[in-house]
Amino acid sequence: MNGVLLVDKPRGVTSHDVVSLVRKQFNIKKVGHAGTLDPAATGLLILLLGRATKKSNSFLNAAKTYHVKCRLGIATDTDDGEGEVIATHAFDKLTITKISDVIKGFEGEILQAVPRYSAVKRNGKKLYQLAREGKKFSLPERIVTIYSIKIKEIELPFVIMEVNCSKGTYIRSLCRDIGQELGCGGCVWQLNRLSSEPFSVKKAIKLERLKETTKEELIKEIIEL
Repeated sequence: MNGVLLVDKPRGVTSHDVVSLVRKQFNIKKVGHAGTLDPAATGLLILLLGRATKKSNSFLNAAKTYHVKCRLGIATDTDDGEGEVIATHAFDKLTITKISDVIKGFEGEILQAVPRYSAVKRNGKKLYQLAREGKKFSLPERIVTIYSIKIKEIELPFVIMEVNCSKGTYIRSLCRDIGQELGCGGCVWQLNRLSSEPFSVKKAIKLERLKETTKEELIKEIIEL
């Protein structure tokens, strides 16, 4: 029971929930994950079992690809559809060309402010804890790389994209910043992680199937390192 287990996480489940399920169901003491997914996000979650937990950094540093549905015209306090709407703006004057040009302008190395509701720490406390307490604070910034953004569909207020990016990239921040650049606000509406190099969600086991899997069957799903 040492290696990588690829799980296709459904919406509404935390990454920690999946880790706990595998740990308890299969009696594995050491289980971790290589990159969390927000509860509202779906897709590839890489679990590390046994001795593989020592190699988490190599997976955390991998480039990742997301299927993104961005909602223009609103801004929320969490930068996704789960949060409270804090501003609404008209977007009827936006053109497909303008939207495309602004989005493509985010490709490359960019300076990105993390979401207000994130696990990034400031003075030893997570930002989402400070936000829930109503504290005011500046958002930490980091340099990330957007390798490519493929625009799949624009049907306002939604823009569907495929984003390939470096470690540390917040897609919530990307959608927020695209909306700000367009002058109408924006947030993530749906998010699905397609891959974390070299692994793809196509090879991942569905969580519902995992719940019915025996220990013998699980061994066949584990990728040895």
